[in-house]
Amino acid sequence: MQFWRSLWRILLIFLSGLGIAVALHACQPNSNTALPVNQTTQVPVTPTPETIPLPPATQAIVNSVSPNGLNNPPKGDVRLVVISDLNSAYGSTDYDPEVDKAIALLPFWQPDMVVCSGDMVAGQYPSLTEAQMKAMWAAFDDHVAAPMRKAKLPYGFTMGNHDASGAKSIAGKFLFARERDVASSYWNDPTHDSGVEFVDRYQFPFYYTFKHQDIFFLVWDGSSDRIPPDKLDWVEKALQSPAAKSAKIKILLGHLPLYAITVGRNSPGEVMANTEQLRAMLERNQVHTYISGHHHAYYPAHKGKLQLLHTGILGSGPRPYIDSRKPPRKSLTVIDINFADPEITTYTTYDMKTLQLIKLEELPRFISGHNGMVLRRDVKMQDLSDSERSACEQQIGANLCRA
Repeated sequence: MQFWRSLWRILLIFLSGLGIAVALHACQPNSNTALPVNQTTQVPVTPTPETIPLPPATQAIVNSVSPNGLNNPPKGDVRLVVISDLNSAYGSTDYDPEVDKAIALLPFWQPDMVVCSGDMVAGQYPSLTEAQMKAMWAAFDDHVAAPMRKAKLPYGFTMGNHDASGAKSIAGKFLFARERDVASSYWNDPTHDSGVEFVDRYQFPFYYTFKHQDIFFLVWDGSSDRIPPDKLDWVEKALQSPAAKSAKIKILLGHLPLYAITVGRNSPGEVMANTEQLRAMLERNQVHTYISGHHHAYYPAHKGKLQLLHTGILGSGPRPYIDSRKPPRKSLTVIDINFADPEITTYTTYDMKTLQLIKLEELPRFISGHNGMVLRRDVKMQDLSDSERSACEQQIGANLCRA
């Protein structure tokens, strides 16, 4: 009798469990609409950049890199792709292959934003007609801006001398006023929305601020070597604004760098004037990095407390470093920002012809331009040998050989 009672109890437990299982199965989503699942754990899988299929043009470029494939560094809290100097010959409405390659590779890097340190078109030529200027910006839109709008990628930029030069005559008039008007008209057209989150449009596209997550960006008109006093007043106020103070990092975009690094650009007018005054102001306002172009070479440097990213060129005319035999290269830099990391920013830079990485140790340990020395990002002043210090002092004097 005891046996039959035990058997009946087991049967009841089995039937109860079967009923619960059937009820749970009925509550599951329809298999035709369910998310992809991991077959082992049955947990929904969120697609990652590595699992998202690349566009065919992108995949073809990635597949062309040998022997180990295209390097993709660990992604930070925020990823920026930094480009610069896209233009070729005056008035050109076409772009070098490296420009198109860079845009095609954006889906591979999966950036949160693209930033450009100027020279998006090929102006600064007095005989260009308004129609030619508009044609240049239309070509830029086709090759660069439209693909990013389609991908919903924000694009932060600064004006270069070939976009809308700020050079002035003795009378104080803009020498390239028509080019500035055409550039302003292009960027203020709502159909060309750059997708950034503005803080202050001020005198967009020449002076403005925007933010992305915990990054505050300030853009000034470094298309010529001088920032007018009233604009510097605006810069200081912008860097002390609530949006700037609440950010975890402040980044400045401008075309001309503070210090010279390349042959053919090592002279006044090719860098910002009043360099030390500007650097002191940026340091005082806790700007972390100044991203610049114009010198057509990648050089990650620092001076005082300020990081200096001299962005490489994608367009025509890469330049050699001052006092260096290293061949010039076209390049692009991926910046990964990790807010908890003491360094905050990590650079991964590609030779855009070979797509191989450009390593820090390949670059000069320091560069002595006419207006001062800059150190490579990983080098400190105390790391320099006596012979290196002596070489700098012989070139530009002891007062300028400080970093």
